[in-house]
Amino acid sequence: MNTKAKRIFIAFLIGGSVFAGIMAGFDYIEGLEFKIKRFFFNFFFIGWFLSFIMNTSLKYEKGKNENTSQ
Repeated sequence: MNTKAKRIFIAFLIGGSVFAGIMAGFDYIEGLEFKIKRFFFNFFFIGWFLSFIMNTSLKYEKGKNENTSQ
């Protein structure tokens, strides 16, 4: 696996798990029961969204670096 793919995968895992954990914590504070479907939805949706943003920013950064080196 190359460096770019590792960064995107790490963004997916960390971003999704942190967001899903925080949302589960808010549900617990409000007195709602834990919903595994909601947890996995938050994990995968936010994880996918953050990895998409990471991929886009890496493409932009790569293009910006190529333009400045010319």
